[in-house]
Amino acid sequence: MTLTLLLEAVLLGLIEGLTEFIPVSSTGHILLAGHFLGFESRGKSFEVLIQLGAILAVVAVYFTKLWNVLLALPSDPAARRFVIAVVLAFVPAAILGVLLHGFIKSVLFESPRTICVMLILGGIVLFFVDRMKFKAKYNDAMRIPPLTALGIGLFQTLALVPGTSRSGSTIVGALLLGVERRAAAEFSFFLAMPTMLGAFTYDLYKNRAVLSFDDGLIIVLGFIAAFCAAMLVVRWLLDFVSRKGFRLFALWRIVVGALGLIALAIVG
Repeated sequence: MTLTLLLEAVLLGLIEGLTEFIPVSSTGHILLAGHFLGFESRGKSFEVLIQLGAILAVVAVYFTKLWNVLLALPSDPAARRFVIAVVLAFVPAAILGVLLHGFIKSVLFESPRTICVMLILGGIVLFFVDRMKFKAKYNDAMRIPPLTALGIGLFQTLALVPGTSRSGSTIVGALLLGVERRAAAEFSFFLAMPTMLGAFTYDLYKNRAVLSFDDGLIIVLGFIAAFCAAMLVVRWLLDFVSRKGFRLFALWRIVVGALGLIALAIVG
């Protein structure tokens, strides 16, 4: 365990927290950064497990609203519909994630060129979707119909390919299905909670035999850094998206993907 490794863990945690909820692919960013830093984690678990730190930032910011939903579940049909909608949106990625776990971790996570290409392609899609004019049918993230939520969940499965972006896929899917920009981003926050908790639990279970105390230490550092950085993003993002849209993120994806391909061509 070296100081350099600890600093890399903190840096990657900050990158995770800053990018988890914006449509640029946090996994793609930390895998690319880890590749060029020479950072290696057992079973690529670090890159998955620290995402829970970012998700806890959503729980912290939305704690009162989520607590009220929990208390209202026995008596409020709207609260039950919201929970059903989130669960339905979560299911497709959960099923495919379990079925394709080995392929994703051993093949896709090890392909930085694929990540760069997906960053660029996703940026192009996001740019054009942001320019399109949609008639919003749903303006409240907590009142999205269950079938619409299931459609958003199907879009989320695209993010099993690193570089695609979980938040990007769900936001684009929500926009295409008639959800207003701010509500689309907020629903993506809510959907992230069961999705990342499920990914955390399953990946920890699959790699329980290979993780050591040292692995645990760098995961904790990355986890804390991701939580702190994500707290800033969650509080800022909705207002930014409402005013500016997603064009900046589309451009960011294209630039990072192109620079990544150039760097891979030069240094491998």
